[in-house]
Amino acid sequence: MKFSKLLLPVLMLWAGTVLAAGVDPLTADIDARDALRFANLMKDGAVPTADALQRGYLDGAGPGVKIFTPAPRIIDAQRLAKAVAARPDTYRYAIRECLPQLPALRGDLRAIYLAFAGLLPERPLPAIDVVFGANSSGGTASNDTQVIGLEVTCPPGTTPEQFRTTMRGFFAHETVHTWQDDETPAALADLLLSQALREGVADYLATLVTGTIPHLDRDAWARPQEARLWRAFQRDRAAIRGSGGGVDKLVASPHFRRWFANCGAAPEGWPCEAGYWVGMRIAEAYLARSADKRAAMRELIELRDPDAILRASGYGGQGAQATKPASAPTR
Repeated sequence: MKFSKLLLPVLMLWAGTVLAAGVDPLTADIDARDALRFANLMKDGAVPTADALQRGYLDGAGPGVKIFTPAPRIIDAQRLAKAVAARPDTYRYAIRECLPQLPALRGDLRAIYLAFAGLLPERPLPAIDVVFGANSSGGTASNDTQVIGLEVTCPPGTTPEQFRTTMRGFFAHETVHTWQDDETPAALADLLLSQALREGVADYLATLVTGTIPHLDRDAWARPQEARLWRAFQRDRAAIRGSGGGVDKLVASPHFRRWFANCGAAPEGWPCEAGYWVGMRIAEAYLARSADKRAAMRELIELRDPDAILRASGYGGQGAQATKPASAPTR
């Protein structure tokens, strides 16, 4: 079947759709117009050149591609062309198998957005763009848009149910990132904990609106050894805090890479990015000990002082302990 016939229903469903910040959860939709433009460049077995990608994809692209362009994602047409040429079948699989499934996910998106609107009605819900990148990132977010990289969320062999689960997780997780501000000085001074909470809070709130823990395989691996993982995390946290140097140096250190930015290079026997799970457990403990759950969610999103959040949570590698209400972090 040719791509043009395969994608015709998708084109018809998205025709004329323009999304904006603060979308209505009842009418929220997935903007895949740039993904369709990319797919057109690969029809009939073509592997697009950098020039073709520049003219037919990057030029005239919508906000999603622009958000997805800075390092470490697309960067430029040359890098994108190299990524596509290295794994054309990865892109073809996502185009053939998963791009046509996106309209069927509207109901999931709207249900997740309705749940967020109930939990945090003052938070604007972002537009969603699905694009193709340089096979280096599944998603990112700006203040008003979340962007999902389809070739990463739909690798070869992905089943429709697996794709749906992955996309539901991204819809929820990346929405939380659109609400998070840049790190405060207190957060930058405690980089490993800050990163764990930024990602873990997004994962924890995602569990509330989807009913599913993200990355169940990572969760199954981590829970039986939670205390040991927490001790290892605390050692790396202390090493980073005491090492000095700028953020770039700290992010490149083995103490940071043990927990983050290590998919394909995680420690032997570990899942990638175990730091998300640690942060999720701290967030869960913090919410369990808070008398005002919605206020606690807002404090977790604002994340003004990660160490104050940790101390108030009572977390120590033992999971969520709903013992007594925690006092709010000092503002």
